[in-house]
Order: sequence, then C-alpha cells, then structure tokens
Amino acid sequence: MRTALVLLLLLALASIPGSLVPQRSSNPNGVIQFERDDPELFAILDGLQFFDTFTSVWFSAIYLLLFVSLIGCIVPRAQHHMKALRQPPPATPSRLERLEHYVSIQLSGDRAALLTRAERLVKKAGYRVAPADGAVAAERGYLRETANLAFHLGLVGILVALAAGAGYKYSGQRIIIEGQTFTNQLTSYDFFNPGRFFAEESLEPYSLTLDEFVPKYEFDLTSGAAHALDFTANLVVTEQGSSREAQVKVNEPLDIQGTSVYLLGNGFAPWVTVRSAEGEIVFSQPVPFLPQDPNLTSIGVVKVPDGLRAQTGLIGFLYPSAVALPSGALTSVYPEPDQPVLTFNVFEGDLGLNEGVPRNVYSLDTGSLTQITGGDTGEDSVILNLGESQELPGGRGSIEFTSLPRFISVDIHRDPTQLPVALFSVVILGGLVVSLFVTRRRAWIRVHEADEQGSVRVEFAALARGDDPGLAVELERLVADFSQEHDHKLVSS
Repeated sequence: MRTALVLLLLLALASIPGSLVPQRSSNPNGVIQFERDDPELFAILDGLQFFDTFTSVWFSAIYLLLFVSLIGCIVPRAQHHMKALRQPPPATPSRLERLEHYVSIQLSGDRAALLTRAERLVKKAGYRVAPADGAVAAERGYLRETANLAFHLGLVGILVALAAGAGYKYSGQRIIIEGQTFTNQLTSYDFFNPGRFFAEESLEPYSLTLDEFVPKYEFDLTSGAAHALDFTANLVVTEQGSSREAQVKVNEPLDIQGTSVYLLGNGFAPWVTVRSAEGEIVFSQPVPFLPQDPNLTSIGVVKVPDGLRAQTGLIGFLYPSAVALPSGALTSVYPEPDQPVLTFNVFEGDLGLNEGVPRNVYSLDTGSLTQITGGDTGEDSVILNLGESQELPGGRGSIEFTSLPRFISVDIHRDPTQLPVALFSVVILGGLVVSLFVTRRRAWIRVHEADEQGSVRVEFAALARGDDPGLAVELERLVADFSQEHDHKLVSS
C-alpha cells in the first residue's frame, strides 16, 4: 500500500507539466507559439515530452505501475477479507479481566436464559455471533474492510476507465460566424484531436447554426474600461430531422447526443469584398479577425489568390470603436461596434498557396511579397468605415468593408469516460466515508454457573482493532441493555 501511495504522489507530480506548458492535445496553437518564442527551450522540453505530458513514456510508466501496485494491494486483501467473513468470531479469551475494557456484574436468573439474552443483544447491535461453552463471542465492522476494498477498486476503475475511454474520445475546435452552419463531420473542424480508436462514423449527426451572438459589457467610469458581464450564443441545433433553439454560455456547455459544446471565445469577422479593376467580385466573405485586447482591437489576414493583377494579401486591423490618438494612430476604446474602422496594408506577389504546404490563414508570410500600401511605400494604408469602399493603388481594383458579423469559437468535446469516472468517484467517496466511520470491534460475554445463592456472574469485555474512542461507551451500553429489568451488583469496571 505504501508503494501505491508513493506512485499516486508521483502521478500528481508528473501531471504538473501538463498545466505549466501548452499541450498538443488541447492547445496546439500554444505549442507552436511557444516554439516561436523560445526555440531552444522548446527543443529541450519537447525532448522530455512535456508538450505531450499525459501520453509521455514517463507518465504512462507511472500510470501502469500505479495500476499494478493497486492490483497487488487489492488481491491479497480481498482474499484475506473473504477468509475472515467465512470464519466465526474469535473464541472468548480465558481471562477477560485482562482486557482494558472489562465489566463484571452479578445477576439473578437462569444461565441458559442469560446466554440466550446475550446472544440476542449482540445480534441486535450488529455483531456476528458465535456462542460456545457458556460464552458468546461477537465481532462487527467487516463493512470497514469491504469499504476499504471498494475505495481501492474505485481507484482501479477510474484508471481503467481513463485508459480505455481515452482511445474513444475526441475534441475539436471550430469558428462559427453569424449566419453560418457547422456540420459535425471531420472536414468541418478547424482543429481535431481524435483518440486512438476513434472512427469517423462515431461522429454524431447534427449541425449548429449561429443565429446571433449577444455580449453584455459594463463600462467602468473610474478606469475607463469595459468589463464583460455575459456572453450568449444563440444557436439553432438540427438533429434527426428536427431543429430547436439553444444557447451556449461561458461555463454552460450545450449537450448534443452526449457531445458537449463549449464557448471558448468570440470576436468580429468583417465581411470584405474585393473587386477587380473591371468591377468583378473576386473575393467576398467574412474573415475572422483575432482579438488582441479587451476592447477587441483585432488583426486578420485576407488572401486573394486569383482575379487581380497578381496574388494579393492584406493584413488588416479592426477597431470596433475607433478613436484617433494624438500620434494619429487608431485604437479601440470599447468592444462594441460603435464606430468600426477597418485598415489594411496591401501586399502582392506569391502567397505560396500553390506549393502544397499548409498555410496559416491568420498570418501572412511577407517574405516573397511586395508591399504596395502603408509603411514606407508612400501610399497610405487603406482605411474603411463600415459600408465604404476604396480603390487600390495603380488601378488594381477596390476593397469594400461590407458588414460586420460576429463569430464564436467553440470546443466540441466527447468523452465516454465521464459517466464511469463519475460512478467510480461515488464508489471511492462512499468507501472512504464508510471506512472512516465504521469501526472494527470484538465483544465477549461470559455467563458463569450460578453460585449457592442463585447469583450468576456475567463478564463483559470488548476490544477494538486500532484506536476507538467510542469502545468504552459501547461496552457500557451493552451492559446497561443486558442488565435492564434485573437487580445487579457492579463488581468491577
């Protein structure tokens, strides 16, 4: 048991890196950012598998050793307990007066009747009874060891459930823009992390449409900052041929066929329309911009691979409530779109989309591009109010800030281990509570032969396995119940 406790402590210590550094299974973008920020430290930690803590060799080794150790504890203890359940209580000691908790009384009555009364009394108190040779031996508290075994079996059950269920769970993330629909299929996810035994057929058939995202803010006049009060995503859920309205809030996930949908974040997805010099629309869609501060100053990238003179990339900044600083730079003073302004620096050249290498849609590699607005180009950055359009330099076409829908990012998670882990947790808690409050006690009552005056001497003794402050009270209660309705003389206690 000591080994299992040490391994349990080691398992807790081994899980610490999982909360200190981002994990590939839950935060792959954080791992990429960590590598960019500190590549040398990243190489060391990656070699130690810190970014895959819960699937690392060392964590798995501790996990398996703990499992084996618990089995090694449970099997012999269960065998010993089953043997104890089949055996009668220990025989009555010949010298009861040597025990610490001992009482002797004198009663009048028939010895056989008193023995019967003693047997009935201890049975009523919950003891297992073994009468023999003018005495009654009794023992109770077997439930304590049963609960102890249940506690350990619950631990093993959780380990098995987590190990087995981890292969069938999955999690994924997706950005949903107002008015758009997400269908629960593999190709619809922005990021997807399947378990080892995941099969695409196990994805539950349903779809989510973001009808509206409603944030609530409170403006602090003292600090001049906005504080979020509530975020509510109003959704339309379609499953099994029928639709229903639903909501997702922070820490209030939506359950769909055993799948939990969590609200992770939100922002704006300005609808950008790009036209060629001939007026033909070559790009028109909402583009999610990533928030950079509490006032939702956001950055985003638009890539136009076809339709213009050359492949064109735009790095944009969105200011929901734009205010000009004394330096001339723009900033947002409130997260609501009171005065939305969208600015772009425009680049053209090779976007690298034809190389067959996946590209981050939220960043633009300007190494092979030529900047044509902003910076040192001599051309001002494109600045657009909502609904405005502006010509691109050199007759390249135009760009329009068409509308400003919102988006939410959701985490879709299915974990089949939740129910068994919850059940085993209840078993663990129940076993722990019972083992703490149930005590193992032994009691003996010996009834002697009547003397010449017809007086019968009755001895009571009790013994506990371990410390039991209530044992003396228990013995006194047994004596009081036994001697009720009889005149007696207390000899010793």
